[in-house]
Amino acid sequence: MPPPDGWAADDLDRIPDLPRHTELLDGSLVFMSPQTRFHARALRLLERSLLDQAPGALDVVSRMTVKLDPRNRLEPDIAVVPETANTGPHQTWYEAADTLLAIEVVAADTLERDREAKPRKYAAAGVVHFWRVEQDGDKGLPVVYVYELDPATKAYGLTGIFHDRLKVSAPFDIDIDLTAIDRRPGS
Repeated sequence: MPPPDGWAADDLDRIPDLPRHTELLDGSLVFMSPQTRFHARALRLLERSLLDQAPGALDVVSRMTVKLDPRNRLEPDIAVVPETANTGPHQTWYEAADTLLAIEVVAADTLERDREAKPRKYAAAGVVHFWRVEQDGDKGLPVVYVYELDPATKAYGLTGIFHDRLKVSAPFDIDIDLTAIDRRPGS
């Protein structure tokens, strides 16, 4: 049974037998559904591309939670953090202040959370860069919506929508061929 005021971010490490990839949203546990092929392939493409292009002082991690506040510990599909945020092999979360980029790949069951709730939460916690990735219905390719935090309003502003190729200069120089989603590395 949940506590009367809901779960706290630190509870995720203490609740026994939680399913993998459980998030905390406003004190409530959120369980993930099985991922689709598109979701898996988009994650692989983005994670490998970011790892190849990230400066040495940055790390790219997938499916690690980010503690936004005492009642919100979300799990972006991919996050970029400074190497200094890594505390050891048993680490289960990152601070929001250490998260330079949070990426969510939208699925049918996460559409509302990934489009509305999560961006608001990441922005309020000060995560400067946010990408939302959706599947282009016609081609089956990723479309990447890139946002940057306006520090005055603590809200995201859309800086670009990318089809076929994602090329940005923040949080570092990134160039990703989105049409390579089904291409195997080295081919």
